[in-house]
Amino acid sequence: MNDTKIQWHPAFIAAMNLEMADCRDSLRFDREYNLNMKPLVIDLLITKNQTDISINNEIGCIFRGHNIVEYKDPVDSLNIDVFFKIQGYACLYKSYGKTVDAIAENDITMTFVRETKPSGLFAYFQEHGYQVSNPFKGVYYITGNILFPAQIVVTKELKPELHVWLRALSGKLEKQDLQNLLEHMRQLTGKMDREYAEAVLEVAFRANIQILKEWMGDVSMSKELLEIVKPIIEPQILLREQTALEKGIQEGIEKGIEKGIEKGIEKGIEKGIVKGAVDILKDFGRKDAEIKTIIMQKYSLTDKDANEYL
Repeated sequence: MNDTKIQWHPAFIAAMNLEMADCRDSLRFDREYNLNMKPLVIDLLITKNQTDISINNEIGCIFRGHNIVEYKDPVDSLNIDVFFKIQGYACLYKSYGKTVDAIAENDITMTFVRETKPSGLFAYFQEHGYQVSNPFKGVYYITGNILFPAQIVVTKELKPELHVWLRALSGKLEKQDLQNLLEHMRQLTGKMDREYAEAVLEVAFRANIQILKEWMGDVSMSKELLEIVKPIIEPQILLREQTALEKGIQEGIEKGIEKGIEKGIEKGIEKGIVKGAVDILKDFGRKDAEIKTIIMQKYSLTDKDANEYL
């Protein structure tokens, strides 16, 4: 995976919009929903515009009127403390309704999305009597000692043909995965859908930059693919070239300083030798004019330089 910090969350919001494309007009997506004036932020809040709509999507089946979604990127952990934190957010969200009990307790759900299965959290569920069911591949319902219906979505386990966008949020994709992404993007016609797809594609390519670099060297790369990936890889090339240039400049400065120091030392030694010779000649009673002639010949000095030693 590329070391550069990857902005996973915006791509996740885009992926969820694409995931719910069939019913998106009936939903409202609030990214980084602020619970109050303090920095308590929900990654994604999905609310139904109409309470009676049904969602057939495997991830959206559990949804009710108000759905709190927490996304963990590939390097973030999902543990029991995070699980309880989001329950706390859900409680606060319920309590901030415009009127008393404006948001019903049974109208809230929690969704946790992560690339790989959080084994430590599932072990905690087993040890503490939570019930875990697996109604769909990659989707786990959690029931038991919790306040709101909850599900954990493991994107790596989702069906590839149904959940291409969420599965794309990974740094371990294969070339075929990226090709499937591009094929799905080609099938999109709406401007908004294509913008969401581009956001997901950019993160997928950045997280799997080596595949992209291999593609860039492939003479068979289509013009369409080239146009898509150029804005992603060109900054990488530019950054590499800029880094190389800066490194070259720094090395040049360091070498210049080193050479200058060496030259200065040599010059200092030379001056000390000439000055010592002049002092010895003076001790033997030689005149300045005679000394000047001697040191000019011996040390290849100019008339002006020789005068400085007298």
